[in-house]
Amino acid sequence: MTEARYDVAVIGGGPGGYTAAFQAADLGLRVALIDQGAQLGGVCLLRGCIPSKALLHAARLITEAEEAESWGIHFDKPKLDLEALSRRTQTIIGKLTKGVQTLAASRKVDVITARATFTNGTTLTLSGDGRRELSFAHAILATGSRPAIPRSLTLDDPRVMDSTGALELPDASGRLLVIGGGYIGLELGTVYQALGAGVTLVEALPHLLDGADPDLVRPLHHRLRRRFHAIKLQTKVESLEASKDGIAVTCTGPDGKTTEAFDRVLVAVGRTPNTEQLGLEKTKIVVSPQGFVQVDHQMRTAEPTIFAIGDVVGEPMLAHKASHEGLVAARVIAGQQAAFDAVIPAVIFTDPEIAWCGLTEDAAKASGRAVTIARFPWAASGRATTLGRNDGLTKLMLDAESGRVLGVGICGVGAGDLIAEGVLAIEMGAVAEDVAASIHPHPTLSETVMEAAEAFHGQPTHIYQSKTSKR
Repeated sequence: MTEARYDVAVIGGGPGGYTAAFQAADLGLRVALIDQGAQLGGVCLLRGCIPSKALLHAARLITEAEEAESWGIHFDKPKLDLEALSRRTQTIIGKLTKGVQTLAASRKVDVITARATFTNGTTLTLSGDGRRELSFAHAILATGSRPAIPRSLTLDDPRVMDSTGALELPDASGRLLVIGGGYIGLELGTVYQALGAGVTLVEALPHLLDGADPDLVRPLHHRLRRRFHAIKLQTKVESLEASKDGIAVTCTGPDGKTTEAFDRVLVAVGRTPNTEQLGLEKTKIVVSPQGFVQVDHQMRTAEPTIFAIGDVVGEPMLAHKASHEGLVAARVIAGQQAAFDAVIPAVIFTDPEIAWCGLTEDAAKASGRAVTIARFPWAASGRATTLGRNDGLTKLMLDAESGRVLGVGICGVGAGDLIAEGVLAIEMGAVAEDVAASIHPHPTLSETVMEAAEAFHGQPTHIYQSKTSKR
């Protein structure tokens, strides 16, 4: 049995997939949105961004209650109901997935629950409730990614979790080992620590958050050192062994080889693209040795009729990147001029948050161009002081001659919301004077961006720096 021909078949119902499907439908194309799950939203909405941010909010409530002591406000120790917390998270997910489903229906996008594999460059085989074929003029591959578990860390024991399992909150007490100092490990480690677990984190590299600006990571590292039981860098996990008393973990680090028991272990060492068992070998699509689909700046694969977006095309694996790529792919299919050439912000939703866009300091200097680095410490921010959170930093990477904004980095409470101004500044080709001359409301954290920009031509109002301290 063959379905009617579609203008666009989108495989994957995550943020990239449904954004592409909706845009294609808005442009007058007949669209099928195919996903194996009963709910749209993909990993981000169902098992990633949304549930983790809900739990991080709960964690922040707990830590704010603790920190209120310094204000003379005293709360009893919180009583945790993990089942109720999980239900709250599921309610949020249900509301959002229902909204996506409603939007699909409003746009007359045909949502199909099935597993899709390519038969060739214009046909998909759908399996699930029966087996049938679907033909298309163009397809957009948006199947996302899944947690990567190295073979050495694979152990058939429910006490060893990946990020999906950790979000289910099986237990939030006892000793938790987090393997991986990237954003997933740090975010979930933050949640479990706030909920009552003693968290030890190990990272094979000499620093947390590889690729992030060390200046931005430093305040977070300092805070986590006080809240986590231990942070062990340059430490590699050699083996996991289950026993009735816990998971025995053998590590090799600066202090040699050690073995320690934990009640639970979270493996958070990255993600791998979902590009297997899709029938890609029956098309001209080229896949890298790491499993990523090769695309051009218009999201086209080597198969003229097939596009690919999101995690399957490579780093950074971010929902907002996938969504923008989905818009590009749909517009190109509809005959419009579009290409992916955008500033991608990154946000680590820890406490404090870390966010950046454009060039980091290291990347700016590596590019060979003369740059000026402007910093504004939150110790000089009135708003940060009223919040009791002076542990932040706002940093601008500027072209040394013109003052053009090349990159923005922020560490502090709400950094993820503040970074949008940096994205706009880079996209619009703004110079430091543009940012400095834009009046920011007082007292707000957004002022830190303005005052950092003021450092390029003169002195920020709330800090003094000698001429020799400027770079």
